[in-house]
Amino acid sequence: MASGTTAPPPPASLPRVVAASLIGTTIEWYDFFLYGSAAALVFNKLFFPGSDPLVGTLLSFLTYAVGFAARPLGALVFGHYGDRLGRKKLLVLSLVMMGGATFAIGLLPTHATVGAAAPVLLTLLRLVQGFALGGEWGGAVLLVSEHGDARRRGFWASWPQTGAPAGQLLATGVLSLLTAVLSDDAFGRWGWRIPFLLSGVLVLIGLWIRLSVDESPVFKEVLERAEARRAEENGETERLPIVSVLRHHWRDVLVAVGARMAENISYYVITAFILVYATTSAGVSKQTALNAVLIGSAVHFAVIPAWGALSDRIGRRPVYLFGAAGVGLWMFPFFSLTDTGSFGSLILAVTVGLVLHGAMYAPQAAFFAEMFATRMRYSGASIGAQFASVAAGAPAPLIATALLDDYGSSTPIALYVIAAAVLTLVAVGVARETRHRDLARVEEEGGASAGAGAAAAARTV
Repeated sequence: MASGTTAPPPPASLPRVVAASLIGTTIEWYDFFLYGSAAALVFNKLFFPGSDPLVGTLLSFLTYAVGFAARPLGALVFGHYGDRLGRKKLLVLSLVMMGGATFAIGLLPTHATVGAAAPVLLTLLRLVQGFALGGEWGGAVLLVSEHGDARRRGFWASWPQTGAPAGQLLATGVLSLLTAVLSDDAFGRWGWRIPFLLSGVLVLIGLWIRLSVDESPVFKEVLERAEARRAEENGETERLPIVSVLRHHWRDVLVAVGARMAENISYYVITAFILVYATTSAGVSKQTALNAVLIGSAVHFAVIPAWGALSDRIGRRPVYLFGAAGVGLWMFPFFSLTDTGSFGSLILAVTVGLVLHGAMYAPQAAFFAEMFATRMRYSGASIGAQFASVAAGAPAPLIATALLDDYGSSTPIALYVIAAAVLTLVAVGVARETRHRDLARVEEEGGASAGAGAAAAARTV
């Protein structure tokens, strides 16, 4: 396996790239999680009135799941053009699309005003959100991964991953503040719109920072070589990145999908479904549940870089496997603590769950980036990550709510997460370790899979 010989960028460059990726992912996850929290708290009443409370929540989470359904399409489109045109251009576009859709949700009329058109418009904007986020994650983590060398890639690439808890922290914090200072009636009538409208300001800040960074040096170097090769071959058409991914990296795509099952499902159960479970089954107030997620997200943000740094020392797989096993083992204590109705117990349940989740999420960025060749890396990492979201994150709150409605118990929900943890343990267990891989030389090695088709994959560079 190649050593990390890629020349690192100038000292001031990498922190700037990390900041640009982090603020962009924070804003996009803020937008995405804001919808999830609102779906659990108010959208069931504003856009799906007249239903049984849990049925209304199911319908609300169904529109939440629609956003996940659009993510694979976003991964395909953004991955294709990101591998052809560069990471930076596509990251700017994804930020504009996500922020515009979120701002528009804040202006939407409710069911009481326009009837059935309200949930239809909400669903359409949710599709735009999902499409944009499907292209955001891959580009953000690759921009950081490809700017540094292998020695500390796990640490630096984990910082864009902190955009998820940072976005959760920001979204939950704004909602928690509003629910604290506004009456339930005021929050339901107009207060819920404020966090969505704030997205417009955040996007302007994100664009200003994201436009200031350079394109990935690894991508630029490989693009120059590809253009030179096409010139030598009299303009022969280059194979589409998605075709190369599915032909030469299909094992890596399957590993990425399996690796995300426990990570994705556990996260949405711990942060989104818990708002429903704690308020309907454990008798916890909405404010208390939001505050517990808020505290847990702050700890989650802090531990992700530490897990990333540990993956640089002992490998991506050991850290990932620990997180998957830990989340599975924690599910029964998680619900038992929540059932006590104690604020302290709820904080402990959420925080430990998110710390264990971080052991999977932190090394994931570097792990996935190291699997794929440069000219198909955006496509490969995005496809693996986002197709898993359809099977994992999209239905997780929906399935958990349905199980609660059918059985009136947390036991089936805990078993659901445990089953996902077993799938992840198998997928990561059969994967190759990648922490010493030089991203500029993955083409020569044929990716993280066994080397079948490596020489053919090299021709796509």
